[in-house]
Amino acid sequence: MADIISIATAVPGHCHKQSDILSFMQDIYGLNDYERRKLKFLYEHSGIDTRYSVIGDFSKPEEEWDFIPADPQEQFPSLEKRMSVYENAALDISKQATKKCLNGHLQSSDVTHLITVSCTGMSAPGLDLQLVKALQFPTTIFRSSVNFMGCYAAVHALKLAKMICDSTPNSNVVIVAAELCTLHFQQDYTEDNAASSLLFSDGAAAVLMSNTLRSPNAFSLQGFYSQVAFKGEADMAWQLGSQGFLMTLSGYIPQLISEDINQLVEDALSHHGLEQEDIAYWCIHPGGKRILDLIQKQLQLSPDDLCYSREILRRYGNMSSPTVLFVLKYIMEHDIPSGSKLMGMAFGPGLTMETFIAERK
Repeated sequence: MADIISIATAVPGHCHKQSDILSFMQDIYGLNDYERRKLKFLYEHSGIDTRYSVIGDFSKPEEEWDFIPADPQEQFPSLEKRMSVYENAALDISKQATKKCLNGHLQSSDVTHLITVSCTGMSAPGLDLQLVKALQFPTTIFRSSVNFMGCYAAVHALKLAKMICDSTPNSNVVIVAAELCTLHFQQDYTEDNAASSLLFSDGAAAVLMSNTLRSPNAFSLQGFYSQVAFKGEADMAWQLGSQGFLMTLSGYIPQLISEDINQLVEDALSHHGLEQEDIAYWCIHPGGKRILDLIQKQLQLSPDDLCYSREILRRYGNMSSPTVLFVLKYIMEHDIPSGSKLMGMAFGPGLTMETFIAERK
């Protein structure tokens, strides 16, 4: 038995309207009238209203910027400076999410396993040890980290947590996914950088999984299925640069996903002995509005089927790995009939497509 008992989320203090971020981008990139109109169209059709960031500059007047230089001749922050911000800010939102996740369910001293997830910052000692110290987890705790897998990494962490719960008695596993995507804003106006600045944001989610605890809102994880489509390996990628992590995000990603989604879902459901009609709820990582639109069309889903994913995209943007957990939390907060089956999906570098099946207890 591997049950999701609780999910909690946290975001940084700076909430930016998408319209304010657009104005910032138009100015910082020094766009001409044609490019400004083009970017405005993309922002207005992004399905995003607000995004959160550890950086306040995106909706402040230029004279109040304190992270991004206003002078176009000045060099953008180094990787070292970005990682310094990450080390403090990622811990802060991770602590917030984890405390809320455990509240009313479990004492810190009873956590047996900790899995941390991130692709936007790394250090050693890392986020896992920072959390052990800050939240007074047992120093004997089993720790593991899922790094640099991108938007699907939280599903991989759920998979590891289920393996632990299925094989180890009396397991209480905490997963913490924390991403500060906006730290890696880049100075050059390229297609990849424009796409990243349009979609990505910051946030953290914590999950409590257990084979001992009970909760009226719990979902039982039934299993997982994944596929890799190597034809998209060059279209979504992260690389380390001297001035932050460099994102490759091709405009072909939505089309690539839509080409493979029917077969992926058919194979995943067959793997679990299910039909699409057996799925009552869809927990889809909102990688972008176009991705959700194409998935809805290809799978012949109703607008209501993707309402949870669209609402998270609207309120938060794409936070990479925590985002699918934000969607799952939102679904869990609703009155879901016992026995209802849910299918989750997330996509990332590879092109990797991860799925999971869960059932309301």
